Amino acid sequence: MFRKSLTLTVVAVVGFMVSLDLSVVNVGLPAIRAGLGFGTTGLTWVIHAYALAFGGLLLLGGKAADRYGRRRVLMLGLALFAVASLAGGFAQSPGQLVAARFAQGIGAAALAPASLALLTATFPSGRARVRAFGVWAATNAAGGALGVLIGGVLTQWAGWRWVMFVSVPMALLALALTVRGVAPDTPVAPRGRPDAAGAVLATTGMTVLVYAIVRQSWLWAAPALLLLAAFVLVERRTTRDPLVRPGLLTNRSVAGANAYNLLVGAAMAAAFYFASLYLQGVLGIGPALTGVMFLPFALGVVAGSVLAVRLGYRFPPRLLLIVGALLTAAGFAWFSRISPDGDFTTDILGPSLLASLGFGLCLAPIVSIATAGVAPHESGMASGLLNSSRQIGASLGLAVLGTTAAHRTGAIATPASLTDGYASGLALCAALLLAAALIAVTVLPRPVTRPRGLAAPRP
Repeated sequence: MFRKSLTLTVVAVVGFMVSLDLSVVNVGLPAIRAGLGFGTTGLTWVIHAYALAFGGLLLLGGKAADRYGRRRVLMLGLALFAVASLAGGFAQSPGQLVAARFAQGIGAAALAPASLALLTATFPSGRARVRAFGVWAATNAAGGALGVLIGGVLTQWAGWRWVMFVSVPMALLALALTVRGVAPDTPVAPRGRPDAAGAVLATTGMTVLVYAIVRQSWLWAAPALLLLAAFVLVERRTTRDPLVRPGLLTNRSVAGANAYNLLVGAAMAAAFYFASLYLQGVLGIGPALTGVMFLPFALGVVAGSVLAVRLGYRFPPRLLLIVGALLTAAGFAWFSRISPDGDFTTDILGPSLLASLGFGLCLAPIVSIATAGVAPHESGMASGLLNSSRQIGASLGLAVLGTTAAHRTGAIATPASLTDGYASGLALCAALLLAAALIAVTVLPRPVTRPRGLAAPRP
């Protein structure tokens, strides 16, 4: 029981840290631009570098966890994450910071699926599984939401470099707890040559695609699509041990959960970006106070995650996903009514509470649906696929919706034009959540019997 508790603690710290690093830089972006001399377009790569490396290599990380042992891969990922965070804090140029963020993403791609696979193996079923996934969901969500608060406070009072340094003690703590309390595990997949070609093609293809979207260049879109097509071809022809087994995606629960997750990731990343820029660039609020204004969102996500655990004993996860997506969509639609002379109570508080409650409500069910029922030797692959869809969705969503909002703003950035651009982007976030709800209704299978906890329905 002691080891199970320590494993849950490690997974919670890892989930919090990885989610934190996705959002902690958002409020600090203006200070980072001034400190290192980033251009407007180049600045977005502080976010893209992490998300693309994370999302593109997660599948390889999941395979490595299955093949070489989850504990071993988790420890390697934590060590790399700590070193990369330290290097990012000492960066002296834009290229150094982007490289450090990319290295952080590689570390996260190793430790995230390994930790989630450990959680799945340690708590295979019953009430303990529901509680464990609830704790994971709450800490994961809190990390993402509190990242904006922590980033704002650190940027204003300690300097932007501390948004990188803050991850170092967390990574070292998780590493120490892993050494102390997580038992060595036996690899569940046969040893063999990792599908590095597939990982490189996927990551490179997504990176080039995001670059094409940001630069609005069809010239770059063509090689991106060719790289992604090559990835699909390689996976189909790699019969011994592909990065993604094609048969796994024929499972309606796995396919539907990942499509749902991609849309949610796209909407949430873009919404955080727009809200942060609106508060600072339009309303003129400082970084620390901007972070404080995101606190209700963080609390709402935690409340939604706790509520999901309680409702998970009585209702099927599919229903929670539908309700969660609809509530989040309603919050973003409300958010899209922002005005140049808005304030916190009318333009931020209400939408934040509604959207965060819905987001928290769907976190644990989506993880449970996408991983439960998967063969033990593919649990790392399934975990990596789920995390990958969220991060790739985040990068694509920020690229597409950010470009759309910039078009709406126009060449002259006034408070009114900026608000118009951010509002249009938030409206598109709501549309993405409606599409996610539609996927939950039409793709995810209905449970045959009344589920117990958050166990996934059988396809």
